[in-house]
Amino acid sequence: MPFTTPDQQQMPVGVVIRRSPGVTRWAKWAWRATDVMPGAAPADWKVLLQDGKETLFHAATRTVRLYPSDTEAYAHELQTREPSVYVILRRVDDRPEAPLDVTMVTASPYEAQDYADSGEELVEKVAMPAALLTWITDFVDQHHTEDAFIKRRRDRQQIDGSQDGIGDRRIAQTTDVYRAPTRHEAAE
Repeated sequence: MPFTTPDQQQMPVGVVIRRSPGVTRWAKWAWRATDVMPGAAPADWKVLLQDGKETLFHAATRTVRLYPSDTEAYAHELQTREPSVYVILRRVDDRPEAPLDVTMVTASPYEAQDYADSGEELVEKVAMPAALLTWITDFVDQHHTEDAFIKRRRDRQQIDGSQDGIGDRRIAQTTDVYRAPTRHEAAE
């Protein structure tokens, strides 16, 4: 069940990662976030299913937080063909049996793009389960307001007038301050 505070809502979400045999001799295993489980209990790389050489792990449980200020991003994601959440992963070299650390789960495609742009994290797009879809849709319906487009109008001030060449009026100057110095002035 989602936990509610006045300005945000949050829900624990379990991340399922699939380990399958690698396709090259340099990568023994391929790791991929495949599912999320809304309302999951805490876990640390718990084996869910082992089928031949493939294994599904409940890698971690992270909290998805929804903020009223980010409803535009959530609404954008809900309008896609397949609404998704984004799992942010970071490589960990000291655990070969679990080489990925689940950093966070977000429903905002804009936030996910920021992490993808950094190049330090892996961003996996995972289909949004029905319970999560309903929860986010209700949040957007409750908090989102469309901002009307307002075209900016130019000031009526004329800006293409000629400059008088005086510069700073506080400095006494008899000539144009923007002119190149003469040979006589440069020698002084």
